[in-house]
Amino acid sequence: MEYVLKNAMVVAGGALRGAELLIREGRIVSIAPHVEAPVSARVIDLHNAAVFPGFVDVHVHLREPGFSYKETIATGTRAAARGGFTQICPMPNLSPVPDSRETLAEQLALIQKDAVVRVTPYGAITCGEKGEALADLAAMAPDVAGFSDDGRGVQSQDMMREAMEKAKGLGKIIAAHCEDNSLLHGGYIHDGAYAKAHGHRGICSESEWGPIRRDLRLAEETGCAYHVCHISTKESVALIREAKARGVDVTCETGPHYLVFSDEDLQEDGRFKMNPPLRSPEDKAALIEGIVDGTIDMIATDHAPHSAQEKGRGLEKSAMGVVGLETSFAACYTHLVKPGIISLERLLELMHDAPARRFGLGTPLAEGQRADLTAFDLEKEYTVDPSEFATMGRATPFAGCRLSGRCRLTMVGGEIVWQEEEA
Repeated sequence: MEYVLKNAMVVAGGALRGAELLIREGRIVSIAPHVEAPVSARVIDLHNAAVFPGFVDVHVHLREPGFSYKETIATGTRAAARGGFTQICPMPNLSPVPDSRETLAEQLALIQKDAVVRVTPYGAITCGEKGEALADLAAMAPDVAGFSDDGRGVQSQDMMREAMEKAKGLGKIIAAHCEDNSLLHGGYIHDGAYAKAHGHRGICSESEWGPIRRDLRLAEETGCAYHVCHISTKESVALIREAKARGVDVTCETGPHYLVFSDEDLQEDGRFKMNPPLRSPEDKAALIEGIVDGTIDMIATDHAPHSAQEKGRGLEKSAMGVVGLETSFAACYTHLVKPGIISLERLLELMHDAPARRFGLGTPLAEGQRADLTAFDLEKEYTVDPSEFATMGRATPFAGCRLSGRCRLTMVGGEIVWQEEEA
């Protein structure tokens, strides 16, 4: 199939410039001010929408196999496409946990059958994510983005050292959910002003930054490529900044919700409950500073769908996790780019270039490359309505928010996997 995307905009020389794209046999043949449309081509008028490389999210939850009442690979990847993502990496807190060649194969078969975007899963660090014995990392290595026990922190220093040594030998990344269980004390939101004012049990910041400090020492010792998931505290930013200055092979991510909200925005509603929690305004400011100065390498959604029942029990009793694939770009564009905090090019670095480099994924928007791309109407303002989502999850702190930037089209390998109907 041939396509011509006309009346598009592309980022060039620090600005958006008019362009047309010719796509043939799954690849971008030409990006130019004007391309001649072959008779056989389908012409799509983008009405000055901006075309970007398809975004890469290295931290999502697709819930299948094992929890398909929350999300399926089909619904989760359609949500990704609707949000402009062409490559995602699902975490291994599944049933069965992908901790061996055999258990991973079940997930890979579902991905092959149902995914509409590119999906590269993680393998677990430990068997069953129980932290007791190392998973079969070598057997899984050819088919995974890296190794993670996301949802649970690896509590044992010795186990994490062993995992890092093994991953180093395999040339794979350890992507760590950093959480010290001994410091949680039944907490479920940030141990800050809102928790104190409303009688909630808090999660202290050290439960996150303490394990990060430990793991940075281990990464320095082993030479392992280390990636820190969903950082949320100012101490985490400072530790990673210092480690990078020392030459530690470390990258990190944060989520859009940590950059937009703080515990001052909490409501007695499960759509504000995630792990790690929304932290203080000072933490939020430190995360934004980390985005600006490059300490934070990438933005990942930690898209974590649950059933309406699981999320409808208030702050204390609702399940941890919110959805994010369909609001990520617009939230960041609205709250970071439009106010001039970062440039549009920096946002593309955070959502495509950096995760692509680190994990060996993604496709640049360039002639000769695969046509993995997305188009956004940057001028389009809309109110987030979770009932419109493609994901089965509906819980998001962005519900009811006004955002700018609507996904018009997403292509994977030159095939349209999402196109918004024109009004």
